[in-house]
Parts: sequence; structure tokens; C-alpha cells
Amino acid sequence: MSQQKTTEAAYDVVVVGSGAAGMTAALTAAYRGLSVVLIEKSRTFGGSTARSGGGVWIPNNPVLVREGVPDSPDLARVYLKSVVGDRVPQAKQDAFLDNGPRMMTYLSSRTPHLEFVYDRGYSDYHPELPGGLAQGRSIEPAIVDGRLLGDDLALINQPTMSGPKGIAFTVSDFHDLNMIARTWKGKRTAMKVGAKAVMNKLRGRLPLSLGKALVARLWLALRDAGVPVWLNTPLTELIIEDGTVVGVRAERDGEPIVLRAWRGVVLAAGGFEHNLEMRERFFTGPVSTEWTVGATENVGDGILAGESVGAALDLMDDAWWGPSVRNPDGPPFFCLAERSQPGAIMVNDAGERFTNESASYVDVVHTMYERHASGIGHVPAHFIMDQRFRDRYLFLGTFPKQPIPQKYFDAGIIKKADTLQELADKIGVPADALTSTVQRFNGFASAGRDEDFRRGESAYDRYYGDPTVTPNPCLAAIEKPPFYAVEMVPGDLGTKGGLLTDEHSRVLCADGAPIAGLYAAGNNSAAVMGNSYAGAGATIGPAMVFGYIAANHLADLGSAEA
Repeated sequence: MSQQKTTEAAYDVVVVGSGAAGMTAALTAAYRGLSVVLIEKSRTFGGSTARSGGGVWIPNNPVLVREGVPDSPDLARVYLKSVVGDRVPQAKQDAFLDNGPRMMTYLSSRTPHLEFVYDRGYSDYHPELPGGLAQGRSIEPAIVDGRLLGDDLALINQPTMSGPKGIAFTVSDFHDLNMIARTWKGKRTAMKVGAKAVMNKLRGRLPLSLGKALVARLWLALRDAGVPVWLNTPLTELIIEDGTVVGVRAERDGEPIVLRAWRGVVLAAGGFEHNLEMRERFFTGPVSTEWTVGATENVGDGILAGESVGAALDLMDDAWWGPSVRNPDGPPFFCLAERSQPGAIMVNDAGERFTNESASYVDVVHTMYERHASGIGHVPAHFIMDQRFRDRYLFLGTFPKQPIPQKYFDAGIIKKADTLQELADKIGVPADALTSTVQRFNGFASAGRDEDFRRGESAYDRYYGDPTVTPNPCLAAIEKPPFYAVEMVPGDLGTKGGLLTDEHSRVLCADGAPIAGLYAAGNNSAAVMGNSYAGAGATIGPAMVFGYIAANHLADLGSAEA
């Protein structure tokens, strides 16, 4: 039997993973004059970034400065410290804040493709904390014409939900569209999006927005810079010699390949959300790989590869959580605006509320994983709404008054009843408790103040609230039959834990010493956000920044040695 020949190649830098972190690292390395190759396990590029909302949270970035946002380095430092605390070393927090604006300025000065717009009004997730901004710090990529990618357009990883070709909207548009049945602004936005879709179709445009726009823009910049990107090339092993990572073993289109890295390897291969064994190893409470919207290829390859050469791990028991609704025939629905809109609550199996439903999605799921003093759990939770809520707001991708797809009822994910007592029986919670809970909530709605969980007091809560409902845009009575109970599970955008890194993106051993030649960014590394979440885009923003930091450290290290 003949032995399969292994192809070998050498570059200054080898980057593993084609999400925002990996593409930013590769692009920065190329701009710094290094030879670089990016390898990607999937047959598509973009990873979880392509499936995301594409938000980028980077304080004091050039877009915020241009828009006159009253941010400052000191304000951002105070806020991030308030959110993260001591869970992440201050040096790493400072590295993110200091290098974020530099990254945006550096890349945008070298390519016209990285164009961003401000999501005005999209509040930081904890604006009431010191340094928080109610008007927000989040930006997103400008809509881009997919025709610029040519045949490469077919290679973008697809989002969990896609609309008809020609339709594209921004995060701000999405905010307004949620009020299509309630405000003139919502109706105007719908007409604007529809009119643009018609023009796009007539002119043959293929607009991309949100996460697809971000990865498309990064791809165009990489292509202009001449960076080779090898799809269908999974990492199989890190090569380590004398304690230094000097390259990787991989398979390109099924053929073994060795890629030597003269400067180092940057792991940006995502988290482990689709690896059930790792979930069971690190998480407590109910777990499932069916509740995540992360890229299906994310099974922890990069994390396991780093662990095999002695890397320390951190934050492995956490994720970028979000209450989600299972989909009988596809990815789950990540609930964002629905929880802030008035006229619905979340209850546990005791029939009681247990959280501020409108809070940051990560915080809500953290609470879901806690247990009631009586031992009652909150997983799954039950999202209780009435017909008035259904008539007013978008839900599970359906328009107001539009019937909820029957598949959800057939699968037992949604139950419907004419009375709260009957609904309680159908979901197995005490009828008197559910009725009492709704009555108490309705009293809060009438007064405009949630005395139990303060829902609607934060600017973040109110962002997706209904501005036509006063005095609290997040509170309205649940009283119009029929009533619905929707099963909500602890879904996620991806896992939060990974390889422990320092302020230079270097991967660390358990003793705190860096592993020479090995760097990590994105969900391959433990998050700079610790156990919390600063604002929309606080996954992608740091991913890009620490990819940038890794590439610069590799370039500067080589300069110093020279």
C-alpha cells in the first residue's frame, strides 16, 4: 500500500478560522508585511460571524467620533470595569479598549471595504452602570452589494434565517420594523425596506447586511490584499518543537498538509457549542447542541488543539446565552425584541416570574440556570402572552396577526388555551400560581412600575419596548384570550470560554507563562467580557481587536528580533 504524500508549505503566520477574528488577524498580518495563510474547516467562510447580527462594540471608535457620541477612554474604562469586574485582568481590558480605535483606524485607512454605520439609540446593555451610555456604542457594517464578491458570494456561511433576495435591513431597521403595527416610523421603515428591495431586484443588486455584510467586507479586503484563504481545510494538530508552536497539521480537501509558521499560529476557530461531550463536561444543568445558532462546524477543534499543547482554559462554563425557541425543522429562534415588548412574561414550572424578561439575554439565561429556593428550575421557561400581544408584534418571524406556524403546536413547543387555568394545565404548572402571577403583573402594568424585577427602568429594556404604551413601554396587561405559552430554552450565539490569553493574545499555560508561537482570538479564547456582556457586538468587537493585537504582536516580535 502506497503512503499518502504530505504537502508542506511555509508562511510567517498561519491563521485558523474565517470568522471576524481570523479574517482581521490575517488582514492585519498582511498589511504589516507578513506572509499569511488562512485555513477554514468549512466549505464556506464567515463562521458564526456570518450568522450574527454583525454588531461591533468598540468604544471610542472613529464612527462614534464622527457621530458625536459623548464617549471617552476614561468613560469606557469605567464602564467595562463595572461590567466585567475582576473576572478578567485589567491589562486585558485595557488592551481591548486601547487597541479598538487603533484597529478601526488602521484597517479603514488601508481598504475602502470596511465601512460601518452607527446604531444610534441601541443602548449599552447596562447603561445604568458607571460609564454606560443609553444612546449606545454599537456599530454595524454598511450594507454591501454581494455582486462585488462574484462567485465567492456562494461561499458565505448562511444565516439561521434568510429573507427573499434583494431584501436587506440594518439593526436600526430591525428595531423599527418590530413596531410595524404600532408606529408610523415602523410602517415607513417597512415601506423603505420594501421599496429598496424592488429597486434592488430591478437593478440586479444583491444586498448583504448584518453579519453577512461584515464577513463579505473582510473577504473583499483579504482578496485585495492577496491573502490565500483555503476552505475545506480543517486543523488536525498543532506542531510544537522545543516548547514553541511552529505550525499546524491540517487536511486540505482531504489531503494531509503541513503548514510551517515562522512567526506563529493564530487560533480563531470558534467555540465548542456543537460538541455535546464538551458541553456536558463543562456546563451544569440541561444542555443541548440543538439550542445554539452558532456555526455547525464549531466543535472546539481549536480549543482542544491548544489544550493538547498545555494551554490553560477559562470561562468554559459560560456562553453567549439567549432565551430561544426550538424550531421543529431548523435552527432555534433567538428571542431578542420579544422579551421587551409589553404584554408577555416568562414563568417557571412553579408558575412564577423569576427575572426581568427585558434584561440582556446573557443575564436572563444566567438566571434561567439558577434554581428557585424550592428547588424548582427555570429550564425550560414558559413565555406567556395573550392575543393582544400576538396582534401587535412580530413573533418567531411572523408578522402581527399572522398565524403562528402549526409546526410549533404539533411539536408541543407552543400551547394555546382560552383561559389561563386551561393553559396552566396544558404546560403542567399550578393554575392558581399562574393566575396569581399574571394578576400581579397586570397590576404592575397598570401602575407602570414592575415592583418585582424593575422591568422597563433601564434604557436597554426600553430600546425594544413599545413607545406607544405609557407610562412604561415594557409593561402591558395580559388579559385578552386566547393565551399562549411558548417553551423557552437557554440557547446561545456560541460558547464564551476557551484558551486563556493575555493582553497580547498569547495563549497561556496554567502557570501564566505564554506558549511561544501560539495566539488565540474570538470564541477560541476566553472572553474579555468575562461572565457578562457590555453591549450589542461585544462578541465580534473584541474578536476583531484581539485578532488585530495578535497579528501586530507577531509582526513587532519579528522586528525586535531583527
